[in-house]
Amino acid sequence: MTQPARLPNPRLTGLGCGLFCMAAMLALGFLDDLLLGASLTVYGVLSLPVSALTALWVRGGDLLTAPVVIPIAFAVGLPTVADDGGGGFLGAVMGLVTALSTQAGWLYGGTLIAGVIVIVRRIRVIRTARAVRRRRT
Repeated sequence: MTQPARLPNPRLTGLGCGLFCMAAMLALGFLDDLLLGASLTVYGVLSLPVSALTALWVRGGDLLTAPVVIPIAFAVGLPTVADDGGGGFLGAVMGLVTALSTQAGWLYGGTLIAGVIVIVRRIRVIRTARAVRRRRT
């Protein structure tokens, strides 16, 4: 009997988790701008699976970093899709602040997804550690 194919199970450090999330959001922002004309809604929707993958792929010792890097990564990729208003640096800053305020729901949603996944994973780690301790005694 053959075993079913398993998905890859990478484990990223806290730094690797942050770099993965930021690179993914930056790449998705550029793709969104290139293919869809900088749709903020599409960028927000695409941030949700990145948030889930970040929380799933971070190693057990660095679980708490996942919900922290999600908002940072969201903000790193946002300038690629935010409207700069044609006003130079101040226009770009205003466009970024406006995009952050109007897309806060996606940002909170991604952070919530990562937080729930991290909490569930942490509970599993604690239960496994307790079961191992019980077996030793």
